[in-house]
Amino acid sequence: MTKLRLAIVGAGPAGIYAADILLKSERNFDVSIDLFDHLPAPYGLVRYGVAPDHPRIKGIITALRDVLDRGDIRIFGNVRFGEDLTLDDLKKHYNAVIFATGAVRDADLGIPGIELEGSYGAAEFVSWYDGHPDYPREWPLEARSVAVIGNGNVALDVARVLAKHADDLLPTEIPANVYDGLADSPVTDVHVFGRRGPTSVKFTPLELRELGELRDVDMIVHDEDFDYDDAARAAVAGNKQVFVIDKVLQQWRQREVGQASRRLHLHFFAKPLEVLDDGNGRVGAIRYERTAPDGEGGVVGTGEIREIPIEALYRAVGYFGSSLPGIPFDKRFGVIPNHEGQVLVRDKETGESRQLYGVYATGWIKRGPVGLIGHTKSDAMETVRHLINDLGNWWRPESPSEESVVELLESRGIRYTDLDGWHRLDEHELALGTDAQRTRIKVVPRDEMVDISRAELSA
Repeated sequence: MTKLRLAIVGAGPAGIYAADILLKSERNFDVSIDLFDHLPAPYGLVRYGVAPDHPRIKGIITALRDVLDRGDIRIFGNVRFGEDLTLDDLKKHYNAVIFATGAVRDADLGIPGIELEGSYGAAEFVSWYDGHPDYPREWPLEARSVAVIGNGNVALDVARVLAKHADDLLPTEIPANVYDGLADSPVTDVHVFGRRGPTSVKFTPLELRELGELRDVDMIVHDEDFDYDDAARAAVAGNKQVFVIDKVLQQWRQREVGQASRRLHLHFFAKPLEVLDDGNGRVGAIRYERTAPDGEGGVVGTGEIREIPIEALYRAVGYFGSSLPGIPFDKRFGVIPNHEGQVLVRDKETGESRQLYGVYATGWIKRGPVGLIGHTKSDAMETVRHLINDLGNWWRPESPSEESVVELLESRGIRYTDLDGWHRLDEHELALGTDAQRTRIKVVPRDEMVDISRAELSA
């Protein structure tokens, strides 16, 4: 019987779901799957892109763990594609590869002043407070007044973590250095800006409700933002999620404010125009244009310009994919060009696209950073279907044995981690949490993660 040796690059939800769906699919061949990830631990953005005070969302890890713990998928962590393992290596040992590398860097925001000191990407801040091993352990939290640009869940996560008192994060798996940094933060005001109105936001009701539950933080909304047009009223009446979001915001309008030590301001109909210099090369204020409904669900500029003094700014306008060595990449959209997961390469002479046999994509690197877990599963199903049907075009590896990949990594001195290693690291972090009467305390330094995973940590 034919056997498919499949490599999947990326051990987050997209990669794990693709592996699981393939193993459960109807097929007339055997399957052997190896997952590779540049991080020593699996789960991708679920571990390093979700705020630590979201235990319900992190419950996704339980489902992913169940897939991995079946034992029919191998994991090789701490392996960098393009450095430790190349496309030529994969062709030598596998019949095909699926790239599930996600989108982890910040999308650009092209307004003047965005490059000033004190202006940050939200993705970098999220990686810091989630204990990502490849980011500095320190973060400059010196601002009293902060702006967050964006009206999606990441924007609310960033705003919530900035406004929340650090002690209220102690029950979570927040790393010690992150707690220390947030505890010393002098912040008093966090301003969130979105160019559309309250009925057009991209965050979920759950995210919004959690903002209103912050201790000693006033929620500030402005009556002028709730003069709805017919399109907005129709959205409230016809969409349950919009209805709940509107209900929460309307309740906040009735709250008494003025007693809390911190304030979280929501500014709708506010289009950022420029970040102003404080005279010393640092963020000093944000200038924005007041917008208004256009009658069709969108907005138009009013010409009214406003400014709010700030000392730091976070742009949370989306994630963007990163290119991979030897793999086609669409620089405009930050994705691997593909047709339903089949990677495409453009012919330099004719300009026409053709399928790059043996190479596939799934998740955010396939479709861009939009959608939730359900979209990720349907993405994987689509990609896997094409992979199965493309049997006649698979690579024909010269060394397809499972042992050959291990031998290759070891010959190169790659200190890779495996599933047993993840279990060791997981148990170690849980034990650290138990000792501190917390759920978990993440190990942050990469070398320490690898040492623990490989049982090489010195006593």
